[in-house]
Amino acid sequence: MAAPPAQNEVGLKESFYRNFQHGVATLQEQMVHLSQMSTLDGARNDALDQCLAGIDRLSHDVKDASSYLPAYDQRTYSQTIKTLSEKLQSIRNSFDPPKKFSFKARKTASKAPTNVRAEDDHVPIVTPNTFQASMSSEPTREEKLSPGGETEERKAAVDPGAEHDEIEAGSGIRRPSFSKSTKVTISKHTGLHIILPASASHATSSGTISSLQRCVVDLSPSTINGAPFDVLYLKNIKDSLIICGQVAGAIHITDIENSVIVIACRQFRMHGSKNVDVYLHSTSRPIFEDCEGLRFAPLPGTYLTPSISQSANQWDQID
Repeated sequence: MAAPPAQNEVGLKESFYRNFQHGVATLQEQMVHLSQMSTLDGARNDALDQCLAGIDRLSHDVKDASSYLPAYDQRTYSQTIKTLSEKLQSIRNSFDPPKKFSFKARKTASKAPTNVRAEDDHVPIVTPNTFQASMSSEPTREEKLSPGGETEERKAAVDPGAEHDEIEAGSGIRRPSFSKSTKVTISKHTGLHIILPASASHATSSGTISSLQRCVVDLSPSTINGAPFDVLYLKNIKDSLIICGQVAGAIHITDIENSVIVIACRQFRMHGSKNVDVYLHSTSRPIFEDCEGLRFAPLPGTYLTPSISQSANQWDQID
């Protein structure tokens, strides 16, 4: 006689729990032994690849079991996977100490970046809150008004119920949904905190962020669940923090000053920018032209996903 559906489901959850815990224990043991492995014969790199594959496998197992795992259990398993990814990234960073950048002669007339410094210059981890607090030209309270009567510091979050398809210049809180668009455009703002939610993931075919000053823009929620931008453009931005999320193709960055950029992408191109801190995960060699005063560090662990961790990061391989 077949077991009732409820009993079958309980059995599946218990079986998944045991298998998941076994997988976690195996990965933790493998990570402990990484430091003892030789680098001469490639054994350590092979072991790192095995750990990455194991983390990716656990992630896929959780997705496959979503039909019978409660939402709370799924979140718990996902958090465990994230912790494993961050631990592995920390171990990898300990094997590859920060490097000073050097530049080869270019065949073109383009000017190579100057005064480029790597992670050993202690690039601080910047969050939206700490970045806003560090902008000395902004008021410290939202109640402080400009001469025109508007608050200097305003926050804008995308609301799925809104009708606008683009954040436009102007005053007040903007709550667009991009419901009728396949691309994201954010332009001509000062002193705004803009968050693109996961509900805007349908609009990530391309994105353009331009003409901003003293803004914090976080695009990552819309890209974190498998909907990266195909291409992203950043242009004419000053004194701002831009958290780009994931870009499946290229990010093109032009005329950025005194800002911080956080990005995971396939191809990174920056032109005509200065005094920029870049937290980068790029699967190809980044390209910089006519830039100065740049600093680089690998993508912080809080923005890593299993798929990002599995790919090589060439953040320090500058063309």
